[in-house]
Amino acid sequence: MKHFPTRRSILGAASAVTLLALTACGNVAGNTSDSSKYPSGPVNLSVGQAAGGSTDLIARALAEGASKTLGQPMPVVNKPGANGALATKEVAGKPADGQELILLTASLITITPLAVSADEAVNIDDLDIIAGLSQDDYVLVASTQSGFKAFKDVADADRNVTFGTTGVGTGSQLAQTVLFKQAEVQGTDIPFDSGKPALTAVLGNQVELATIQLGEAMPQIEAGKVTPLLVFSEERNTFLPDTPTAKEAGYDVPVAQYRAVAAPKGTPQEVKDKLLASFQETFKSDAYKEFNKKNSLTPKEISGEEVVAEWKGYAAKYKELVEKYDISLNGSK
Repeated sequence: MKHFPTRRSILGAASAVTLLALTACGNVAGNTSDSSKYPSGPVNLSVGQAAGGSTDLIARALAEGASKTLGQPMPVVNKPGANGALATKEVAGKPADGQELILLTASLITITPLAVSADEAVNIDDLDIIAGLSQDDYVLVASTQSGFKAFKDVADADRNVTFGTTGVGTGSQLAQTVLFKQAEVQGTDIPFDSGKPALTAVLGNQVELATIQLGEAMPQIEAGKVTPLLVFSEERNTFLPDTPTAKEAGYDVPVAQYRAVAAPKGTPQEVKDKLLASFQETFKSDAYKEFNKKNSLTPKEISGEEVVAEWKGYAAKYKELVEKYDISLNGSK
């Protein structure tokens, strides 16, 4: 292909020999030669959330940078539903050639399994994680018409409170449900498919509260259209220093969103190395660094192995929280 003419001419004869050797050994024919040509066309990056939300924006910033290094377009394909499970399972079932990727959210792996059946859950071991991307803290925001200026107002309301989350089995739902349980607040959970519609519902006073990613909420916070009550990070977020943490308010709710990029299980190492190199180049770019800052994202650009280890740890921690407070994330309690 025109992107690698010199390399192809050098490796032409060797590829044929390698193909014969692989076939004789019983391996998948052409796997190594295909890897050497990677990428053979556009590399699709699927997103299991709606366009305009944090996950979508991160995917587009990543794709813009990585496509330059790979020499092929990286179109972002939005397929919202089930907190990303639909898109993730679809990509996991694609050929493991690196042409199909998924922007993976930690909540799908660590929290959604607490809300759905085993058949519906996504297992991180069914994917090859290429790299971690960033940390996105959750913030509890209130409608200006709700009258809530601080979380104490919510705790003292002595009535049912309507709140939106970014979907069933998300970090948004877990954080807010555990918070309400600890504060003994009665509330009605209204799940949305992502942060954007949840925020829109708060802006229109269709719900009084919503827990969403800080990057999505910040423009409306700065404009005074929603009121930040709490952040769910361990320490105050540097982008919102005047807003207390749930911990400061007396509640133990340490929940954040993390994201990574993944490929179908069994993707050749050479392909994963090329993808990782393209992402690492993007991480170093001024444009991507500015994107993180603009969207209140904390870089967490760790290896795929570190992602797997950390996310499995979060999964165990969140399961403990749900069991401790006898919480059902699927609405059965």
